[in-house]
Amino acid sequence: MIKNLEYWINKQSPARILSLGFALVILMGALLFMLPICHKANEPVDFIDALFVSTSAVCVTGLTTIPIGDTFTPIGYTILAILIQIGGLGVASVGVLFTLLIGRKVGLKTRQLVVEAMNFSSYGGVVQIMIVFLKITFFTELIGAVLSFLIFLPNYSPPAALGIGLFHSISAFNNAGFDILGAYDSLSAYANNVPMNLVTTILVIIGGFGFYALMDLYQNRFQWRYLRLNTKVVTFMTIFLLISGTILLKWTTDETWLEAWFQSVIARTAGFSTFSLAKFTQPALLVFCVLMFIGASPGSTGGGIKTTTFFAVAFQAISSTVENNRDEIFHRKFPSLVFRKALTVLFYGLAVVFVGTFLILFFEPDLDLSSVLVEVTSAFATVGSTVGITPGLSTPSKIVLMICMFIGRLGPTTIATLYIVKGMNEASYTEEDIMIG
Repeated sequence: MIKNLEYWINKQSPARILSLGFALVILMGALLFMLPICHKANEPVDFIDALFVSTSAVCVTGLTTIPIGDTFTPIGYTILAILIQIGGLGVASVGVLFTLLIGRKVGLKTRQLVVEAMNFSSYGGVVQIMIVFLKITFFTELIGAVLSFLIFLPNYSPPAALGIGLFHSISAFNNAGFDILGAYDSLSAYANNVPMNLVTTILVIIGGFGFYALMDLYQNRFQWRYLRLNTKVVTFMTIFLLISGTILLKWTTDETWLEAWFQSVIARTAGFSTFSLAKFTQPALLVFCVLMFIGASPGSTGGGIKTTTFFAVAFQAISSTVENNRDEIFHRKFPSLVFRKALTVLFYGLAVVFVGTFLILFFEPDLDLSSVLVEVTSAFATVGSTVGITPGLSTPSKIVLMICMFIGRLGPTTIATLYIVKGMNEASYTEEDIMIG
């Protein structure tokens, strides 16, 4: 039986194994959430809500159909934190961690899963990179937990502040956006608390920056000229989006500069809130949707189409109109394959958001376009921000959002290649041009 299972697994593509692994973790989490020890006696959880919360946790999204703080017990919070941690690290990374803990050698199949999940370009040094990745994760979360504990301590007992602080650190670093403070208020009570805003945004930025880029920055002592092109693009886009997002949100809302900064960071893709999206103007919601859709950077805990994807598409669009352009920037030249990959990710991302928005508008005719667009973009980009419509959605709409979260976490191109059968192309058709624009 075990040999047959191992044979079947070895025959599957990395994309299929990753998808199946995430699906099994989600199902297990949903079943655990329904246990009486996980929720309060007067707050039963039905299967669809348990499945939704589990999907949102494993996909590090943060959308929820039930008030987490008012529904679950400390055991439920613990399971939720574990699911967020698994989702942030990724099933493949957890597999590497477990393999190392039991003292076994990391096999080729596991390495393939890591390369697929983390978008690495080669197999070289994968295990060493993953060890550093795990150390960065747990060290950063520990520091974040201590700082969060000190922030929550004035309002909670030491044991409660410790639990909330640890949960908050895990949720923030993994860009999940869950909180256990009660109701759906998120961090609105801490809107003017500078330490809370700074600790949360720093955790989100580090988690969403990309571990490969973080390692490159550290190894080269932050010296710009020695950095890889990927790190330069990630750094440039992160700074550009954070600053431009803050300015645009401050301009289009009644937020303070601190709130605008917080929301600009959170849109990339954490889902906490110190200023309700229901108070956003239509231009602000549009800006927020764009920030969510772009998301974090590759190899990070965040979602979206990724900063490098957006940069590549925008760079190609602009450079194609420049005379004698050679696709060069930061003293490096982009391979043509990068642009094709970026356009593929962009197309599938837009397709998921369009189809998801259409379906929910069909199932919920009383909702307006902007609210649904925010909800679907938030689900696909694994952000977790909402204008407040999530709890009132029908079961079909909840299923649509779960599918969007699942696709967003694994990546639309990964899902699209699940059933591709490889074969030899012995012949091809004659090439012919078409008119564009």
